[in-house]
Amino acid sequence: MTDKADDSRSPNPIDVHVGRRVRQRRKALGVTQERLAADLGLTFQQVQKYERGANRISASKLYEIAASLAAPVSYFFDGLADPATAKETDGFAQPASEQFVNAFLMSAEGLELAELFTQIKRARLRRRVVDLVRAMAEDEAEEGAAA
Repeated sequence: MTDKADDSRSPNPIDVHVGRRVRQRRKALGVTQERLAADLGLTFQQVQKYERGANRISASKLYEIAASLAAPVSYFFDGLADPATAKETDGFAQPASEQFVNAFLMSAEGLELAELFTQIKRARLRRRVVDLVRAMAEDEAEEGAAA
């Protein structure tokens, strides 16, 4: 098989990006896949496929999703480069730091942690939480390097 054939089977990166943005918005609102699916007249499995980028979202369905999740259609394309200039890049304009934020918010734990973290009013206590997480991450990195 050629590389081109393999590429045609993997999801388009833009479809994956739009699907991730659907998931991010849905989770931020506390909407289940089942509820979104019911709003759209779909199965929750179809919503899962949209969110993974496995199935492309038609323009009309994206419009319905935007209405259901109370977001402008442009929200789902945030982070993509302007198509007029995207040919020079991979189509993504997100800085690395923003990619980390998006990856963090895409996880259930990250979304919950972000929501709870903002409820901590004392800056000193927030700093201690960051220090704790940093120490845990460093321990993980050390264990990984030793393995």
